[in-house]
Amino acid sequence: MTQEPHGEAGAPQGPTESQHGDHNLDHTWAEARQAAFDAATPIPPGPVPLRQALGRRLARDVVALQDMPHYASSAMDGWAVNGSGPWIPVDPGTRLAPHQASPIATGGLIPPGAKAVLRTESALLGKDDEGLPILRTGGSARPGEPRAGEHIRKAGEEALAGDVLVKAGVDLNPAHLALAAVAGHDELYVQGKPVVRLVLTGSEVVEQGTPAPGQVRDTFGPQLPGVVAMLGGIPGGSQRIGDSYAEWLAALEDVVPEAPDARGQPADVVITTGGTGRSGTDHLRRAVAELGGRLLINGVAMRPGHPAVLAELPDGRFVLGLPGNPLAAMMALSTVGAPLLAALGHAAMPPVQEVPCGTMIEPDPGRTRLMPFRLLFGMASPAQHTGPGMMRGLASADGVLVVPPHGVQLGEPVPAFPLPWGPPIPPPEAPAKAKPRTARTSQPKGKPAAAGPVDWSALLG
Repeated sequence: MTQEPHGEAGAPQGPTESQHGDHNLDHTWAEARQAAFDAATPIPPGPVPLRQALGRRLARDVVALQDMPHYASSAMDGWAVNGSGPWIPVDPGTRLAPHQASPIATGGLIPPGAKAVLRTESALLGKDDEGLPILRTGGSARPGEPRAGEHIRKAGEEALAGDVLVKAGVDLNPAHLALAAVAGHDELYVQGKPVVRLVLTGSEVVEQGTPAPGQVRDTFGPQLPGVVAMLGGIPGGSQRIGDSYAEWLAALEDVVPEAPDARGQPADVVITTGGTGRSGTDHLRRAVAELGGRLLINGVAMRPGHPAVLAELPDGRFVLGLPGNPLAAMMALSTVGAPLLAALGHAAMPPVQEVPCGTMIEPDPGRTRLMPFRLLFGMASPAQHTGPGMMRGLASADGVLVVPPHGVQLGEPVPAFPLPWGPPIPPPEAPAKAKPRTARTSQPKGKPAAAGPVDWSALLG
């Protein structure tokens, strides 16, 4: 089952792992994050097409493969000329002898023999005494126009072959890509990023319209590709399957991504939804074992998101199993998926910082609770509408509180992390420092002293 409207995020449904006696095998929240980060090594750099390089970190300098521009060209629409005027017009591209001219457009190749370009608005085309075409300066022409080399963009004027145009280490922007194209590049060598394929499960899920009783609307399809990209992954397509073991096994065996933006590479990470429980209809662990994989994280002592699973297959792919509950899945993705994708993509561990708690939160021994929160007057208070299956509270949250098992007192600092789509959590405001007293005490109380020169004229007369 993919998207449970109730279950793990709320009251336990059926026997829990602690009731089975293996709750002690779960990672703590902090252990799970660190285990996911430590499990992966950064993906080596490699070439990608220019269209796919936007936002990627450059791993090798971009150098000019030829002079830029690689030929002398006209900077204006007008006439390529040789010598002083008047000039005899000849066909475009013809080698120009002294006192000859040929029409040229901006960016056009300067013909052999040309010494300058006369702008269209500075040229007058007429006839000589014998009725033959003749070109003269006129219109808005300045005295002495055109001077030698005027309005000609010389070869190599912007860069010479071999010049470094963009240094390694920058995050590529659109201007970088345009410059690389001008320099002759079709691909750029960038730091590796993980390709992530999604396996969405559940025969009861509908992708459009209002679901009937017994059905649930797909929340993962519209959401997960965007979140994966925000976390540093490359969405590599998705596949929807039913709930049978055969479908699970076939989906995890398939290493060929369907999406063109994955560049034909197999996925580095497969994210599944649902199937992480312990019932006979939950097949993730069995399918991983059948394929020879090993479990790296087999449950996390947290709520929601407890059944999260991280496994590694023999071919090097990671399988991240998210619970079917939408809120629990997002918490598991933030806990396990974010560190995993960061490590694969050469990034640091996602930050966690403390914020003062705006309420008292009771203890819940044995597990960490993840609570979407709103910042009110600089303090974090749990958001409303965060019950089982609810996404409303997360949609309006400023971040997520990481509430330790022993609970939190009012005003006590509590760890928190930002949401992938939100701004960083602002640091707590530092208490204002008392200003030192000065010898001058004539300034009226509550009124700041004037800065800079003082105008005393109001006191005269």
